[in-house]
Amino acid sequence: MDWFSGLVVFLLIWWTALFTVLPLWVRRNDESVEGVDPGAPEHPYLLRKAIVTTALSGVLWLIVFILVEVEIISFHEIADRMFAADQVR
Repeated sequence: MDWFSGLVVFLLIWWTALFTVLPLWVRRNDESVEGVDPGAPEHPYLLRKAIVTTALSGVLWLIVFILVEVEIISFHEIADRMFAADQVR
């Protein structure tokens, strides 16, 4: 896997992991304040969530990298199968 493919795969994993991590540590505000959405979190903890997302993405990216380098999975084979399926129809 070259560096650009690795970066793209990492970013895809990072965004997917972010949407998995976002609901964690959410506690809604119990006080009813006018102008504030009742479902808004009291403390969003975005830095903590970004750090957890990055760590989780790093581990998942390392697993994908090893699978690609050992040639258990191949981006070229996946692309060939996708385009071959389009041509059959």
